[in-house]
Amino acid sequence: MYRYLGRWGEVHERRNQRSGGPHAMPSLTASAPNQIWTWDITKLAGPQPGVFYYAYVMIDLYSRHVVGWMVAERENGNLASAFLKQTMLLRGIEPKGLTIHSDRGSPMTCKTTTQMLATLGVTKSHSRPHVSDDNAFSEAQFKTLKYQPDFPGRFGSLLHAKAYLEAFFTWYNEHHYHHGLALFTPDQVYRGEVTELAKHRQLVLDAVYQEHPERFVGGPPKVGLPAAEVSINPRTGPQPEEAAIPSAEPPPEASLRPSPASAESARAAAKGKREPGAAQSHAEPLASMASTARTRPCPKRAREQAAPLDGPMASSMA
Repeated sequence: MYRYLGRWGEVHERRNQRSGGPHAMPSLTASAPNQIWTWDITKLAGPQPGVFYYAYVMIDLYSRHVVGWMVAERENGNLASAFLKQTMLLRGIEPKGLTIHSDRGSPMTCKTTTQMLATLGVTKSHSRPHVSDDNAFSEAQFKTLKYQPDFPGRFGSLLHAKAYLEAFFTWYNEHHYHHGLALFTPDQVYRGEVTELAKHRQLVLDAVYQEHPERFVGGPPKVGLPAAEVSINPRTGPQPEEAAIPSAEPPPEASLRPSPASAESARAAAKGKREPGAAQSHAEPLASMASTARTRPCPKRAREQAAPLDGPMASSMA
């Protein structure tokens, strides 16, 4: 049934309500730390079913460094606004040169958070609705958190959650050799120590190559460096035009009912309106049926007229 309805465009929202409208795809590029921050909120299971704690985590887009985090028992705009303001003060960041990106959750888009960012001069950016890829860096960081071998299934208390996250983020920033950062830690990239560390690594590799060149089939090894720019939805040239939406009207051989044009023509003919083309062909059978109904004699009346009259009525008429 739904396949047939889909051919005629009947499987859709039928209520007359205003749509949300199109949302532009965010495109952000960072070439140094503290240019773009991205943040999100994730749930942490509490001691009982239905009890959750909420982890607010802010990361630097360029270095993946966790610049601020907080654990709370609620998720609302007041806590989010205080978290953002405290993180900027802790890092000593000039708000007017900062862009903060997030999804469209209620704490991110509420009036309290929006007014606070506007007052400080922070540029805000939001993902498209229901598109998690627009905030992929925060989502990937949450996956790293929850896929740790020692990640507890449930946290016994709020203090337990804070203690675990404090140890995890310390390890993540200072000891986690990030694959997306050419095996440098987020703290090394955030502090600008990559150049000196890369030189030291290259000296070690050169010494090993001189001792055992047979181990390096591809030639002398070279130290990889993090990307010069990190982007969310990078734009690489002109965007392709949107593909045309195919018509929902089925082909003639697959039609299971009269076309909408034929139905309209039949209704117009029933009202006494004649239309050219298809309407004329539908109006003629209806007119012939109406004339036949008017001229066809009633069988009972015909029998009464044909039968001879008897009794007093007949003598009086004679």
